[in-house]
Amino acid sequence: MEGFGVSLAFWILTGVTLVAALGVLASRNLLHAVLFLILLFVGMAGYFVLLSADFLAMAQVIIYVGAIAVLVLFAVLLTPRAGRNNGETRMFLPALLLCGTLLAIILFVITDTNWAVADESPSVTAADLGEALLSRWVLPFELASVLLTVALVGSIMLVRSREEEAEDAV
Repeated sequence: MEGFGVSLAFWILTGVTLVAALGVLASRNLLHAVLFLILLFVGMAGYFVLLSADFLAMAQVIIYVGAIAVLVLFAVLLTPRAGRNNGETRMFLPALLLCGTLLAIILFVITDTNWAVADESPSVTAADLGEALLSRWVLPFELASVLLTVALVGSIMLVRSREEEAEDAV
């Protein structure tokens, strides 16, 4: 991971990821918070690309952006309109204290850790993982995809109104 382009990409990703994380925290609209969360997940996938971990980057996009974020988005859209704002709560000060404590712990770990780089190459490659998914683990992989598709179709059917069902019946 050397060169001006990689360093520039790292700092741009850092800015985007931090802005997205702060957007999740500061957003009063729950839908906007979920959209910032999706941007945060994409930024994290960008870090994996910079580290030459392409499989982890794609897994991040498929699992977190494609499944979890869409699931949260469906949950937000299926809730009543009155419950979508992120109002002030009495837990603001305890949460602020907890965040400060967590920040102090993280800064201590960052400054106290020896950040040595390993010279050995990984023993499992993306090709090995792909081969395993398409040979030994193909049945569970396909069952999971069918289950996710059925869940998506079921959630769409739950959201449909009576008028839309009547239009489709004609």
